[in-house]
Amino acid sequence: MNSSLVLVLMFAGLLLLLLSGMPLAFVLSALAVVFTVLLWGTDALVLTVLQTFDAMTSDILLAIPLYVLMASVLQRSGIIEALYRAMELWFRRLPGGLAVGTVVICTIMAAMTGIVGAAVAAMGILALPSMLRRGYDQRLALGTICAGGTLGILIPPSIITIVYAATAQISVGKMFAAGIVPGLVLAGLYMAYIVIRVMLQPEKAPRQEARAIGWRERLGSLTSLILPSLIVLAVLGSIYAGIATPTEAAAVGVIGALVSAACQRELTVGNLKAAAMDTLRVTTMIMWITIGAKIFVSIFTGTGGADSLLQFIQDLEVNRWLVLLAMMLVLVFLGLFLDEIGIILLCVPVFLPIIHAFHFDPLWFGVLFLITAQMAYITPPFGYTLFYIKGVLPDGIGMDTVYRAIVPFLVLQLLALALFVLFPDLVTWLPERIVQPSQP
Repeated sequence: MNSSLVLVLMFAGLLLLLLSGMPLAFVLSALAVVFTVLLWGTDALVLTVLQTFDAMTSDILLAIPLYVLMASVLQRSGIIEALYRAMELWFRRLPGGLAVGTVVICTIMAAMTGIVGAAVAAMGILALPSMLRRGYDQRLALGTICAGGTLGILIPPSIITIVYAATAQISVGKMFAAGIVPGLVLAGLYMAYIVIRVMLQPEKAPRQEARAIGWRERLGSLTSLILPSLIVLAVLGSIYAGIATPTEAAAVGVIGALVSAACQRELTVGNLKAAAMDTLRVTTMIMWITIGAKIFVSIFTGTGGADSLLQFIQDLEVNRWLVLLAMMLVLVFLGLFLDEIGIILLCVPVFLPIIHAFHFDPLWFGVLFLITAQMAYITPPFGYTLFYIKGVLPDGIGMDTVYRAIVPFLVLQLLALALFVLFPDLVTWLPERIVQPSQP
């Protein structure tokens, strides 16, 4: 069967089955099995066993359940509530101070957990009622939480970054380092926008007279930063110092999370059981999608589909930047329908040969990839963050308000994407200067 025809049939089947509502993991596995039998016969089904074994024995993917467990334990430890109280004290006099403090907490949570849902859910419960009670504009409050929550995609230790690095066969440590500066730049853009917007429109975040806060109380609140800082230092510091691999650092993070929960007197059997169930559910979902995608992509590659696509693009003789733009648009479009794990596992094996052929840096492309995933997370109507926030919306606020709230932050993400395209050194500078461990 012609490889181009196989390419068309496989992706047409993928689209049709996804529109039918079938889970992505089962769609990928089913298509892979069907095309394996049609093309090579039943004996070739051993390929599915080999790909499954390869996914289940991956050292890099082993880090995922550990980071998920760390995030789940921290979410129940009480640290987030203490952080929010500290941010309230320190940013109360700044225009839009509560919103700025929310972005800061989302940045800290991203560095502690690497999971988007944790920050959005926590800030939706803690920060949203507090901002609305103080007269903050609904759109400003909602947009801040939705956009700030997506920082966990870029800032290490990000679960999505691990999946990308494993799929692209590049160093997890370097990918972690590459996400630090872009993540902080995006957080800075969010905070600058909030401050400028409130200075121009003070009614968006009215200041309220409150009791005077002494320096002793402010400085005392900073003790809530000690445990998060130690966890971040232990995880990232052990990687960049060459002491541990990212997988081993994840185990260090779990120990730090357990110690933090114990210090907050939240290390209970109930919390541990709930964290374990969260870890089982998230890890199972990721592994099933990974296995299905590896089988699907191996069939696609084995039939020459990847080579045909690369040859087709090279024959077009278009500027390589137009090709990059087209890939970014494809990623944003797929983000309207698929989760970011599925997009990475499907697109990276197809796109990477094109990236290499046009002499782009795969590390730099990875960060662009992650920023487009951020955009997809808050793009209506199916962005995952929008559904996370929906679960904590107060009565009287509809999804139409949420959709309008994220528009300015989508523009900021687009500006950041353009910035890192034009100045790739912002992405590659830090990874090139950090000593990496000998293993990924």
